[in-house]
Amino acid sequence: MLNLYEVMETNKMIDHDLLDVRTITMGISLLDCAGTDLQEVNEKIYAKILKYAGKLVETGESISRDFGIPIVNKRVSVTPIALVGAAACHSPEDFVTIAKTLDKAAKEIGVNFIGGYSALVSKSMTSADRLLIRSIPKALACTERVCSSVNLGSTKAGLNMDAVRLMGSIIKETAEETKDNGSLGCAKLVVFCNAPDDNPFMAGAFHGVTEGDAVINVGVSGPGVVKSAVEKVRGKNFEVLCETIKKTAFKITRVGQLVAQEASSRLNVPFGIIDLSLAPTPAVGDSVAEILEAIGLESVGAPGTTAALAMLNDQVKKGGVMASSYVGGLSGAFIPVSEDQGMIDAVSKGALTIEKLEAMTCVCSVGLDMIAIPGDTSASTISGIIADEAAIGMVNQKTTAVRLIPAWGKKVGEMVEFGGLLGYAPVIPVNNFRCAEFINRTGRIPAPIHSFKN
Repeated sequence: MLNLYEVMETNKMIDHDLLDVRTITMGISLLDCAGTDLQEVNEKIYAKILKYAGKLVETGESISRDFGIPIVNKRVSVTPIALVGAAACHSPEDFVTIAKTLDKAAKEIGVNFIGGYSALVSKSMTSADRLLIRSIPKALACTERVCSSVNLGSTKAGLNMDAVRLMGSIIKETAEETKDNGSLGCAKLVVFCNAPDDNPFMAGAFHGVTEGDAVINVGVSGPGVVKSAVEKVRGKNFEVLCETIKKTAFKITRVGQLVAQEASSRLNVPFGIIDLSLAPTPAVGDSVAEILEAIGLESVGAPGTTAALAMLNDQVKKGGVMASSYVGGLSGAFIPVSEDQGMIDAVSKGALTIEKLEAMTCVCSVGLDMIAIPGDTSASTISGIIADEAAIGMVNQKTTAVRLIPAWGKKVGEMVEFGGLLGYAPVIPVNNFRCAEFINRTGRIPAPIHSFKN
């Protein structure tokens, strides 16, 4: 039970520190929509999404009103479409029809995004996987709310370097297909290693094949709340700092737990997990970078940044797991450049480079996220960056991801506007030395020795 002080404290976090529930995401299994007739598959997909998620937005808004908790996004994730469309799709264009169906359903029910236009290819690729991957540029160009992801490696399987090479080209093609709006399609495309089955955050959400017919997953946020708490213990020792972050993460996660249980009850859909990631927004004060600076860095990117981020990530997880028995997804601190004003400022003044961001991804959630790079960056260089990030995930048994935007026609230092929660980003330089000979080798990098546990 909450006492009066806790209620007042939560209200303050909402009113002054930008606390919100970032997303309620309903996962929906589309496995029973598979078949050999493409039109029938599309009809089944549309009908099932409307059946389960037809009242998702309405329910989220009513919970927000009843409890006074901002719920920023309502989203849907579905079974990876490469599996659902395998028997019916014989060309990339066939898969694009499914993307359009997903987009139509998303608009009908009013969700912000729908994820799961995805392929799981950590060891190899089926013909359906290849067709879906090749369809991604056109699918993202002709839809508004569809998000796509490809998982091309894992600690158990190693890295599928054929998929790594292919995704470098696909990202370039997506940038070109959506060049008229800042290569926005790339902001809706994530390349994973060790992707979780229950991630509620876009653009990487999909409904894993081990999940049931439907599930409610909630993603909380609250960088502003953590920053406010950290500022109150300036100059204190690390024990005090860590306890402060941990207790704050506990309070944030309890808010998410309340929303998740209420949404599950009202929609009559099982509750899955709470993802307690600190997800920033472009709003001033809602920044992971500003938390790190409040901890004691002159600017994010300074020496000590990786250590400070490791500590922040660990304490967020420790506080979260005490608040909920069902923590999952990614859960930690996100560092998307375009979505975090502090990160944008650090890049603009030269304090933060892509190499430092890569080092930071060793100790936090996900990876190189929402980073604008020059539009003339080669496909092989993009593949090399993907390979580096995937290797970090594979060796460290963690989820890593790449969401790069090679901004068409843009050069280093220019700005790219995405709008909304996606924000804007300065184009960051990449290493100009070539890696094409390495990337063009075929096959896969084997799993690391420590993967052989059974």
